[in-house]
Amino acid sequence: MEAIWQGLVQAFLLIIKLNPGVMEVVTLTLKVCGLATAISILIGVPLGIFLALKAFPGRQVVVSLVNTGMGMPPVVVGLVVSFLLWRSGPLGYFGLIYTPAAMVIAQALIAAPLITGLTMAAIQQLPRGLKIQVLALGATPGQLYWTLLKEARLGILAAVIAGFGGVISEVGAATMVGGNIMHQTRVLTTATVMEVSRGHFDVAMALSFILLGLSFAVTFALTVLQQRERTGKANKRRFLRFFRS
Repeated sequence: MEAIWQGLVQAFLLIIKLNPGVMEVVTLTLKVCGLATAISILIGVPLGIFLALKAFPGRQVVVSLVNTGMGMPPVVVGLVVSFLLWRSGPLGYFGLIYTPAAMVIAQALIAAPLITGLTMAAIQQLPRGLKIQVLALGATPGQLYWTLLKEARLGILAAVIAGFGGVISEVGAATMVGGNIMHQTRVLTTATVMEVSRGHFDVAMALSFILLGLSFAVTFALTVLQQRERTGKANKRRFLRFFRS
């Protein structure tokens, strides 16, 4: 209990004093996780909608790969990305290994299957007749996708929350492709592991609390947006039932 209290006090002091080292790590964490989440959204949401609506040969294989990716150990992703980006690897020419860009790539690959799978499930849970009704009204394919996206936005927001949670808590792949280099690729998770290995448990506890606070703040903002949408839909239904009665 004393270690937890010391960690809380240390975290408070580091934040209040705007410790340059901690602020640098927090800033890089936000940049890497934010960009990785954004890329995974751009990949996962359209792919999830496509898999939910389209039937094509090999679809079950693709869906199985997505579902497998949802539970893929991050260290496996880190190993694959490291192999590709090593100087002797297929993409070694670009010199991305041990850079924030490599961390973004690895974390996007971790989050993309989560967002794809959960988006696909959200679209599939919509009423079956909705697609037919929208097309019967003369909607184009783009209008159809946009309508389904709006109707499934609560589930898709849940997918985004899961994707962000997957990248901000990741440590194995970030260490493998980033190297935990000071002033370059050190983020909150890798810094915490490093401080534990050094025996600096108070600093590690402080970094953990900062990481938890950061994760909670972003997740809370997304949750508020999600629940506001849910409340708005519920109020709309009650409003329509009132006037119909």
